[in-house]
Amino acid sequence: MASNKMSGSLNHAMIDGTEAKAAQAMADRFGEPGYDDITKVYIAQNYAGYTEENQETWRILYDRQMAYLADHASDVYLSGARSINLVRDHIPYLEGPKSVNTFLQRLTGWQSRAVPGYLPAKAFFACLARREFPTTIVIRPKESIDYLPEPDIFHDIFGHVPLHADPTFADFLQTYGKAALLTNDPVHTDRLARLFWFTVEFGLIRESGQVKLYGSGLISSPGESKHALDSNEVERRPFDLETVCATSFEIDHYQPILYVLESFEQLRDAMNSYAERLLNEAPATASA
Repeated sequence: MASNKMSGSLNHAMIDGTEAKAAQAMADRFGEPGYDDITKVYIAQNYAGYTEENQETWRILYDRQMAYLADHASDVYLSGARSINLVRDHIPYLEGPKSVNTFLQRLTGWQSRAVPGYLPAKAFFACLARREFPTTIVIRPKESIDYLPEPDIFHDIFGHVPLHADPTFADFLQTYGKAALLTNDPVHTDRLARLFWFTVEFGLIRESGQVKLYGSGLISSPGESKHALDSNEVERRPFDLETVCATSFEIDHYQPILYVLESFEQLRDAMNSYAERLLNEAPATASA
């Protein structure tokens, strides 16, 4: 989920226009009467707004991470990065024939949609349910290049989007969005937030006997990616849906607990079971 509350030399001009303000207003009130068109939270990327420093930040991060990820990221992630033609030379396009969306459309039907800033939970879930990923378009300042709590376009595109090219993960993420829209129960809302955190953001997976990275918070952070695999201070637990959903987390430091999948099919099947449970509970919730 995106935020534009970042410090440093961030180029806010890209998200300060009339279009962005209207989109943010729609996002903030999404679900209220008259505020139910999720497509109105999307904005143009305004690619000309990127500065040369922004482009340089992308190249630095790309080079540093890909050198490490070549041996430490999930094969599914690396294959996805190649499939969407993720390149070092420039910040990715979200629109046009050279955009990541052109490749995603053919592969899984997913699309990355530019948003003006933070999306409240219901708006975020509504995007996922449509196979659309709300994407921050600004990029971190160079002085915060190693770690930033808030997402930026490097986190969202470099970190998240390559997995959207994989049919199994793509189906999981859409099911997650649909399931999250089914419930207003704060217990399930908390459980689903924890599931997203420990999988989509900070997930590990075992491939060919080795633990690899796939969560976007790990993939996109030079410091946290190495900490996740190498630190003796990290407890790496086998993935279990109920255990994951019961585990709390904090966002302002490196993660001390991570969960290891055996396959993305394991994640998809667990999510399908959870979604079915929520679907069965939905009528009772609605009539309460």
